[in-house]
Amino acid sequence: MDEQFLEATVSVRGVVCTPDEQVLTVRRASDGGWELPGGRMHRTEDVTDCLRREIDEETAVSVTVHRPVHVVSWQNDTDDGRLAVYYHCTAASAEVTLSEEHTDSAWVSETAARERLSDPQETALERALDANAKPTVGDD
Repeated sequence: MDEQFLEATVSVRGVVCTPDEQVLTVRRASDGGWELPGGRMHRTEDVTDCLRREIDEETAVSVTVHRPVHVVSWQNDTDDGRLAVYYHCTAASAEVTLSEEHTDSAWVSETAARERLSDPQETALERALDANAKPTVGDD
């Protein structure tokens, strides 16, 4: 049996919510698409430290990282492996200052977020807002 193991760049993203369940979305400067804030891990970095760092760098929002809510792996357009872990996060403040990576941000309802996010990010959103949900691992 010839098993091929995933060799992947790991990224973490936050489903960042306010107490009234508004969700932070950011628009990529590269292609104009909307996404959840986050990014790639450094080689020796702790996962939750990375997530807090990435969200702070991209939005200047300080978050509390809660539980993982979704994991997905895929091959990108150049056949490189990718693995993303999504966490439920909360923010005390809704004031956003964007980095150069993004051109816009919006705190939106769950319904509005669903309309702008990719399928894996939409799944993470659903699971973060479902208080009784258990983390999932999938390839969608």
